[in-house]
Order: sequence, then C-alpha cells, then structure tokens
Amino acid sequence: MFETDAPRTDPAPDPDIDTCLAEMHPADMPETDIVEEGGEGDLVVDAVSKRFRTGRTDVHALDNVSLHVRPGEFVCLVGPSGCGKSTLLDIIAGLTRPDQGEVRADELVVAGPHRHRLVMFQEAALFPWLNTLGNVMFGLKLVRGLTRQQRVEIARSHLRLVGLEKFARANLHELSGGMRQRVALARALAPDPRVLLMDEPFSALDAMTREQLYLDLQRIREQRRKTIVLVTHNVREAVCLADRVILMSSPPGRIRDEFTISLPQPRDINTAEVASYASRITTALRNYADSDLAP
Repeated sequence: MFETDAPRTDPAPDPDIDTCLAEMHPADMPETDIVEEGGEGDLVVDAVSKRFRTGRTDVHALDNVSLHVRPGEFVCLVGPSGCGKSTLLDIIAGLTRPDQGEVRADELVVAGPHRHRLVMFQEAALFPWLNTLGNVMFGLKLVRGLTRQQRVEIARSHLRLVGLEKFARANLHELSGGMRQRVALARALAPDPRVLLMDEPFSALDAMTREQLYLDLQRIREQRRKTIVLVTHNVREAVCLADRVILMSSPPGRIRDEFTISLPQPRDINTAEVASYASRITTALRNYADSDLAP
C-alpha cells in the first residue's frame, strides 16, 4: 500500500498539505502483516495474555483472553478501569505484542500495525499544522497508486460523510471538540480499513455532541459495514452502538460474559429498551466486581 522508495510523479504539493512524516500517527503506519487481496475484517483473539513489568511493578493486564469478531460486526468491550480493555485493543491493532497467544486478522497473525486495522483514540490526535482536509489526506498520501487529485477527492468524500465538507479548509483551532472527532473518524475511514478500532473516542465530549456522533456512527456503519471494536466505560453507549457487548473484569483482565443486543438500528440512547439492556449489563458488572473483591 505505502510507497517507500518509488519516485513520486504527482503534481507539486498543495501548500496547505504538509508532507512531514516525522510524527506519523500509529494508525497510518505501513502495512506489515496482511496482503491486499481478499479479507473481510474477521478477527480472532486466541488465548492472549499480557504482563507489564518494570523494576518495581508487575501488572498482569490480560489473562487467557479469547474472542471472535465476525466480519461487519460491531463489538464493545466494557469493564472497570484497569481490566485491560485498551491493552487488548492495542494488541489487536498490532501496537503491542502479547506475551502468550496471538491475534489473527483474516486468518493471518497480527505482527504489527496495518492500514486495514486503524485506530481512533480518545483524543482526536490530529496534526495542528494541517487543516481539516490535510489531516484526512495524511494517511492517503502514502497509498500506492493514488494521484494527488484522487487523494483530494477521497478526503473530500469522507468529510462529506461526516458532515464537514464545508470545513475542508478550516484550521483545527476553529473546530469544536465534536468536529475534531469527526475529522479523526474521516481520517480513519478514508484508507478503507477492514477493521476500525475505537478507544473511548466520545468520552471527552458533551452529552449532546456524543448523541449526535452515535447517530452518525450508526449511519456510517450501515453504509460501510466495517468491523468495529469499541472500548468504552459507558454501558448505555455500548448498548446503543453494538451488536455484542463483551464484559471484562480485573485483575487480571478476563472476559466474563457477553450480551447480544437484539434491538433494531439505528438506536436512540435515551429509549427504555436501551436502558433495560444497560441495567442488566451494569448489574452483571457489579456482580463480577463483588466476586473479584471477595476473599
């Protein structure tokens, strides 16, 4: 996918688009483990364990975690702080290696980051020296075979997808927090990944902005049918968005239960049906927390 040594033949760059790669976003790193042909976004986490050791501490983050996410499925990981949700997401992304077990993406072992598994973080992680269009174009600039005009068209189409086409030339400081997260979403979707990994991307937003983004994400998911894995502490958010909610407990991080959400989509987070599922899941989480604390 990425051009690393072939000479460029594109027209002169737009002055609004900075080509600096010194601080490449992890989600834009070169492909390392999956071929371009075939594949649908199937994920298998097989008996994964992970410890973080320093001179004074030994944190057992994950213990024998197994999970299958089917192509096009939306799965939410829910659990208390410290249960390894983000660590598991990093391992799926290829940003962290497991001590035991493995992750397979479309039947091939994950050995590092790849453009078919892109990450959207809690912070928008955008480049302040680039405008809105430039941020979405950043990952596309290294896609093999695309002309600059094609990159511009793809970036603009994804800004249109998230409702920001009119803000293509806006600077980041001119955008609200919710708009910046939409830019981050457009950038993650623009290279057409098979899997979108989301680490609490809505947690810092106000309630009204979050609810609008829930609707936007459900609409985009219906159009694109991506495999999505979302980490969240918000149980209602998980019920509103997911096909399945996976419950994790700690320490160390283990999968304790899962709930299939049999509600039609799109969903409104404020409905009684969502609240009912959320209540059941919250009760289960409390029970697991109590059992983990018991002597």
